[in-house]
Amino acid sequence: MKGIDQTLQIEITIPPAKGRRVGPRNNSTLPKVPDPPRIPRIARLIALAIKFQDMVDRREVRDYADLARLGYVSRARITQIMNLLNLAPDIQEQILFLGDGSGEQHNQIREPTVRPLTQLVEWDAQRMQFIRLTR
Repeated sequence: MKGIDQTLQIEITIPPAKGRRVGPRNNSTLPKVPDPPRIPRIARLIALAIKFQDMVDRREVRDYADLARLGYVSRARITQIMNLLNLAPDIQEQILFLGDGSGEQHNQIREPTVRPLTQLVEWDAQRMQFIRLTR
């Protein structure tokens, strides 16, 4: 095959090695980005319970046992998380917005201390206990 010029061109991109810096070396020129606010665990658990209930309602999962299997947790733990939805709506809202920079109050509200409130049927009783808990 005389006279045929065959040329092969290959392009590759090599990512920088781990630990190597790309970009300016002087950090003082980069603006400091503040860390996002820390969302309390209890607020994340209530949001998770809301998401889980939505998944059950949409029939994405069959029941709480499916959620437990998918999440690699016990059915008892799923029940504890889902019971947070038994709290009065205003208590849920207060807990969900604990991480908005409102102060140190979120440090004292923990899921194990709120768990007994979920067993109270009357929302007024829950509210009274929640006020005592947050003082």
